[in-house]
Amino acid sequence: MLNKLGSVGRPCPHLHVRVVDEKGRDMPPNEMGEIILKGPKVFKGYWKNPEATAAAIRDGWFYTGDMGNLDEDGYLYIMDRKKDMIISGGENIASPEVERVIYDHPSVLEAAVIGIPDPKWLEVPKAFVVLKPDKSLTSEELFDHCVKKLAKFKVPKEVEFIDQLPRNPSGKVLKRELRERDKQ
Repeated sequence: MLNKLGSVGRPCPHLHVRVVDEKGRDMPPNEMGEIILKGPKVFKGYWKNPEATAAAIRDGWFYTGDMGNLDEDGYLYIMDRKKDMIISGGENIASPEVERVIYDHPSVLEAAVIGIPDPKWLEVPKAFVVLKPDKSLTSEELFDHCVKKLAKFKVPKEVEFIDQLPRNPSGKVLKRELRERDKQ
């Protein structure tokens, strides 16, 4: 459906999907929380790791670690990994939302956003940006671009321009390496 762009669709038969808060309570439609699954095709646990299994499977539900929402029609939207969620002043910021806005800038080739510690807000967004060849961009220009399209608390407070994003062999951006880089 064209009006459900961004959705991964509805759950397949025999799979139950819920979106819950930190206490396991169902979130209302269009509100973000952790995606949990239950059904005969959901895995039974981690191989020889009962501690990890107990942490991930509670009351028969698999806590995926993915953050998202269900709309009023039951369509699922995945926003971010729970561990990558930025919590700033009590507000959740999904890094892919900020990254999409940064990617919209014509000088940007790649971007990744992480949360960095902040004494007032707990965390604030920081962007790592790779520019297209022969393009230039300042932090201020990127800030001005973002402030037009994002709520102020979602706009990166810092920008670091780098030559390339760290990736694993399958091409996934390694945000843990960006966090480590930021601590140095």
